[in-house]
Amino acid sequence: MRNLLEEFHQDHGIRPATILGVREHVFTGSVSSLASFMSNQETSFVTLGQRVLANPLKVRMHYGHPDVFDRVFHITRGGISKASRVINISEDIFSGFNSTLRQGNVTHHEYIQVGKGRDVGLNQISVFEGKVSGGNGEQVLSRDVYRLGQLFDFFRMMSFYFTTVGYYFCMMLTVLTVYIFLYGKAYLALSGVGEAVEVRALITKNNALSAALNTQFLLQIGIFTAVPMVLGFILELGFLRAVVNFITMQFQLCSVFFTFSLGTKSHYFGRTILHGGARYQATGRGFVVRHIRFSENYRLYSRSHFVKGLEVVLLLVVYLAYGYNDGGTLSYILLTVSSWFMALSWLFAPYLFNPSGFEWQKTVEDFRDWTNWLFYRGGIGVKGQESWEAWWDEELAHIRTLSGRIMETILSLRFFIFQYGVVYKLHIQGSDTSLSVYGFSWIVLAVLIILFKVFTFSQKVSVNFQLLLRFIQGVSFMLALAGLVIAVALTDLSVSDVFASILAFIPTIWGILSIASAWKPVMKRMGLWKSIRSIGRLYDAGMGMLIFIPIAFLSWFPFVSTFQTRLMFNQAFSRGLEISLILAGNNPNSGI
Repeated sequence: MRNLLEEFHQDHGIRPATILGVREHVFTGSVSSLASFMSNQETSFVTLGQRVLANPLKVRMHYGHPDVFDRVFHITRGGISKASRVINISEDIFSGFNSTLRQGNVTHHEYIQVGKGRDVGLNQISVFEGKVSGGNGEQVLSRDVYRLGQLFDFFRMMSFYFTTVGYYFCMMLTVLTVYIFLYGKAYLALSGVGEAVEVRALITKNNALSAALNTQFLLQIGIFTAVPMVLGFILELGFLRAVVNFITMQFQLCSVFFTFSLGTKSHYFGRTILHGGARYQATGRGFVVRHIRFSENYRLYSRSHFVKGLEVVLLLVVYLAYGYNDGGTLSYILLTVSSWFMALSWLFAPYLFNPSGFEWQKTVEDFRDWTNWLFYRGGIGVKGQESWEAWWDEELAHIRTLSGRIMETILSLRFFIFQYGVVYKLHIQGSDTSLSVYGFSWIVLAVLIILFKVFTFSQKVSVNFQLLLRFIQGVSFMLALAGLVIAVALTDLSVSDVFASILAFIPTIWGILSIASAWKPVMKRMGLWKSIRSIGRLYDAGMGMLIFIPIAFLSWFPFVSTFQTRLMFNQAFSRGLEISLILAGNNPNSGI
């Protein structure tokens, strides 16, 4: 420390040093595979990354605890941190901005390092990454970054952009590119343009056009976020050890983790840019390796990963059903393998990296806990952890401004593409392409929503009308069944048409739900909010079941849980976890 403080008197360029940066050493990396991914990523940033940021790029700011400040310099220039708890949520980097804007000089020194405990659970890691991404979104909106961009020379400005907000902006663009690619493919499939162009390319032997249409996302870009880490390994450990470590990490499913992480960063960054108001997340630095309940994971990742993952799956299914592929199954697999990998990583990574995630006893307990949470009524003082209704209100709290509501509405319009495309592909309407077919599909949708409302009518409201309600429900059910039978008997409606209709209507109703949620105050004034909430609950129940069924199926096989424990934890920890499960016996409430 004595040597480090002497650095304030050394020559570090034009200006004397005002913040001395040092390395961090994360010592919790050996606990589990997740902890090792996080600590390795952190190590590459605090060694290789910060070394280059400080010299030659001269854009190192302040990123964490070990840095040493020149106290007199900072307290005479407005203090170390900023006062706002919204804009300046990433308070550490704003301190670096402050120092640099006031002609300070930030350096990096590697002869001293500070030990640090890093989060070891997926939820803690995701909340931390969400906080940092939200903070970066606020940096984009802040004056500090604007001023830095104005005052830096071209090379320093570009270096600064690519090492702070640019990194997150590129992540968001990566995810948007996947969406645009898949929506483009869905459009080509549903409109028939794709088939016409491919046939023309085949007749004219235009290989370039055919190759352009069959662009392949062979490598998932989430994996590339691990490249700096590999370079850090090569420098610190040598080439051979780096290769061995990287292969080991691949066996521990690091690609799944980094792809999942890509979704976390892009969601929170994008949401903050759209709506602002990033919140401070108390991530804790606890040594927490415990089983996370299904409902807790669902609450945390539902809107950031599960909804988006299922949307990608839906697009891939539409492309499979209606897309034209000259190469057959192999061509489809090559075209979509990375998109499937991304979707499945977003849907199942929280349960894959969950300690005792495939224990049958835990799975049964999780299901009971999830259903209790889903159907527990909200109210004043009820938290999101206890009730679905309270959680749903919390999830919509970030949409506060008129511009935010309009943006959410515009983004939700994409869900109506499915219905518009699929209804013209049904056998029942043949080759009829008039607009009346689309109009008729909306009538069918309205009937389905009315039927849903009839069957979910509140029991408490209808205490005096029990008999009448039961009669109406019975008649509605018989009429719906009769209508379906008549449609199958008298028209060309096939079984595949019924499944195609589900494929069309599910995203449409979700789009209506998203727009209605964005305009919550208007819906409340119109008296429609309770109906919207009941449809929202149905969707969350359906999404939960789609994710839960594969987990429950794998929990039947005892070897899956053993394999997962060995994959996730080091040997001593695995043995401890297995012994504790034996000691717990049939008691589901033990805190393992």
